[in-house]
Amino acid sequence: MTSKGKTRRMMSAGLSGAALALALTAPAHGAPWPAPDAGAPFTARGAGWQLTETGTDARFRGLAAVDRRTAWAAGSKGTVLRTTDGGRSWRNVSPPGAGELELRDVEAFDARRAVVLAIGEGEASRVLRTDDGGATWTESFRNTDPRAFYDCITFFDHRHGLAMSDPVDGKYRILSTRDGGRSWAVLPDAGMPAALPGEAGFAASGQCLVSSGPRDVWLATGGGATARVLHSRDRGLNWTVTETTVPAGDPARGVFGLAFRDRTHGIAVGGDYRKDQPSPQAAAVTADGGRRWRAASAPPPAYRSGVAWLPHSSSAALAVGPTGTDLTTDGGRTWRTVDTGSYDTVDCTRDGACWASGEKGRIARLGRR
Repeated sequence: MTSKGKTRRMMSAGLSGAALALALTAPAHGAPWPAPDAGAPFTARGAGWQLTETGTDARFRGLAAVDRRTAWAAGSKGTVLRTTDGGRSWRNVSPPGAGELELRDVEAFDARRAVVLAIGEGEASRVLRTDDGGATWTESFRNTDPRAFYDCITFFDHRHGLAMSDPVDGKYRILSTRDGGRSWAVLPDAGMPAALPGEAGFAASGQCLVSSGPRDVWLATGGGATARVLHSRDRGLNWTVTETTVPAGDPARGVFGLAFRDRTHGIAVGGDYRKDQPSPQAAAVTADGGRRWRAASAPPPAYRSGVAWLPHSSSAALAVGPTGTDLTTDGGRTWRTVDTGSYDTVDCTRDGACWASGEKGRIARLGRR
């Protein structure tokens, strides 16, 4: 893919005032979610996205929610923010000299340890790590291959992780770490299927490469004739590939974000990020680990770049994009818009917190108003 084409794909994706109270009244795992009163706004339940004061206008496409108190965000102009008080205050812990970097993904282990990914062609793609809450950073990887362009990063646990690059010599390139991101090595590509002409990943939400459990990982694609999802059961050595129902066939279309709540149940979201283009069939679901994808019967009405399963539920998830936030309570089969605004990505934690981030320094937490 040309530099111009990739730059177009990097552009993309929103919420302003209404609410998501269902997310705050989730019942015990597996129980049905209560339906709101017919016609009643979500704000009637007194909950919604609560914007926090970040003190920056950076765009945060990278988000790592650790728990109710701790979250990290990574964005444009080399900006990294961290909160340890539930978003009441954010500390700028950006790596020194990183102002020219586009940080599009962050993986955090706790309040002190985090790994961020800078994207771009050649040496613009880098990985940096901190062990002291961002007081100091170490560059643990710098790409020296001008053909590579890294998009996303994921971790299986505190030691094992992967990063993915757009195709090099016709196959996606996978970078692996076994020491928590302190060192990286390119994996052999013998088990990687060939990429389609024009196919690549989208560095839009930090969710084009996601994992679940100790070994399973999925990679989302777009730009080719079809939007596909690749799946590895052995931490990136061998992959299978399946077409999804999300439209592709253009550099601006495909799957932008994935979320798996376990090894089998996943949601894919995407569409066409251009504002003047429709995005039909912008979501798909799988119940077999990605071997088959089924189109949502009532998908989000527009392009969505980020998706996350809600905590303590086997059937509820949120999807975000430039025109709104959508909620599903049936595992991704049907969606309804519950808010409008501009968020690029969303993440939820096991202890019940959900966070979203996006343009103009916007970071919000789902909470009571």
